[in-house]
Amino acid sequence: MIRKQFFGSTGHKSSVTLFGAAVLGKVTQEVADEVLKLLLEHGVNHIDTAASYGDSELRIGPWMGEHRDKFFLATKTGERTYTAAKKEFGNSLKRLQVSSVDLLQLHNLVHPDDWDKAMGDDGVLKAATEARDQGLVKNIGVTGHGLLAPTMHKRSLERYEFDSVLMPWNYPLYMNAKYRKDFEELVEMCADRGVAVQTIKSVTRGPWAEKPRTRSTWYEPLEAQEDLDLAVSWIIGQERIFLNTAGDVNILQRVLDAASRHRERPSDSEMDGLVEERKMTSLFVS
Repeated sequence: MIRKQFFGSTGHKSSVTLFGAAVLGKVTQEVADEVLKLLLEHGVNHIDTAASYGDSELRIGPWMGEHRDKFFLATKTGERTYTAAKKEFGNSLKRLQVSSVDLLQLHNLVHPDDWDKAMGDDGVLKAATEARDQGLVKNIGVTGHGLLAPTMHKRSLERYEFDSVLMPWNYPLYMNAKYRKDFEELVEMCADRGVAVQTIKSVTRGPWAEKPRTRSTWYEPLEAQEDLDLAVSWIIGQERIFLNTAGDVNILQRVLDAASRHRERPSDSEMDGLVEERKMTSLFVS
């Protein structure tokens, strides 16, 4: 079983490997139901979805009648204004077939113009806090993609007491000195404030480049079990950090198996060997 730890200051002990439900965006309900069995088998008790993840919320909805109390349920809105975000979140509750969620996240909030709009008087943050006051949301978080995510998250935490952050983190990003510094500063800030830290793109090999895309992820993932064992253990071997599973149903079992077997964090030399052998590169250009 995958170990559990407190998800920031929410009071909930989440599995260190969270279920990244983007994987359900383009699958049938039958496939989705098989995924649920995997989650229960491995002790995964935290689902992370979003309004923009295709049919993901619709596929999760049928699970909630019987299994709602087994999961910390998180979704996201990518809208920036109060009215649009309120409407989108209302649709998410209907699609998920629930009366409330445990976490609503402001999705990919990294562009300064988006940030100003989201945090303004008529922004999405107003809709999220109103939903929390109405009992529709327990916690509010912020997510980001790209190299600016840690810096913008620090700015967001200075503006509002968010309960969680989410951003890319993997060994090639650790090799980027500037990103590593920004990430580690944010993690320290989150530890001081009791904010949960979620990571994405953690089993990335690199961009697809000109290769045929054989997986549903927009990046090429690691696939061999021994490679995933190293990449997953490197993430969840870091205190208080959570790993969101990759967005392809075909490697989900292997990622969960890797998390279940985790014992200690691999050394830098082991990870350097993996980077060299698999020719791993960063998804993002400085």
